[in-house]
Amino acid sequence: MRSDEDGHGGAQYLAGSPVRVAMLRALREDPRRPAGLTAAVDATRTTVQRILSGFRERDWVVKRDGAYRVTPTGKRVHDAYEALLDEVELAERRGRFAADLERVGADFPTEAVDAGELTVTTDRNPLAAVDRLTELLREGAGSTIRAVSPIVIQQFNEAAAGALDDGASVTLVIDRDVVEESISTFGPATDRALQDDDAVVYVSPEPIRYGVFRYDDIACVTAYDRRNNPRCVLESTDQMVVDWVDERLESFIAEADPLASVVERA
Repeated sequence: MRSDEDGHGGAQYLAGSPVRVAMLRALREDPRRPAGLTAAVDATRTTVQRILSGFRERDWVVKRDGAYRVTPTGKRVHDAYEALLDEVELAERRGRFAADLERVGADFPTEAVDAGELTVTTDRNPLAAVDRLTELLREGAGSTIRAVSPIVIQQFNEAAAGALDDGASVTLVIDRDVVEESISTFGPATDRALQDDDAVVYVSPEPIRYGVFRYDDIACVTAYDRRNNPRCVLESTDQMVVDWVDERLESFIAEADPLASVVERA
């Protein structure tokens, strides 16, 4: 029997092959015979037998009644490895969020990156960030909503209109490029912004590169990619995030012009 000193060898062995990980995961779920593993992990029988031998050497599995099953040690190794993968993925996602904000000079406090729940756009769910922002607008119905956004899309307009209909007040800061698009593409939404006393829109003279959102005790920060697509949404009740978002909102509003005055000059 081989001993992997301080666990590093075992971790290195498991991480060295996706098939090993898949096999340990499959055995963690249910005992399996080699033929069943071959089908489950899409590997040759020779590969499966070789990996099973390595697992047995490390006391990760035992064979009983022709089937292999994980030992308590194997379960702990599997669970610890999966937890590590989750942590690495979370760190990478939060790292991308921080990098996107750093790229546009948002000056978001680095120590606040972990202070909240993160929604991330992925290849499997390319609209995750958009959908979450839309949900937040809907959840803010009846509240005071304040936001800064570098984009305006139909989903946001409809959610904001619904929130207004349900008694919310909405203050929004957009930039000049977004104003032009809103007038040409979303005329009814622009008209309501000009006519509804509960909707106040400001226009930033400078391009907006990230988003912030506030209602009740929730503060959100949205990072955008280089094509101005929302990629990550951090939502938090942490005081550091709340204070930063409030300061950013006040700064954007102080430097912006009311939408009515911009439209009149257009």
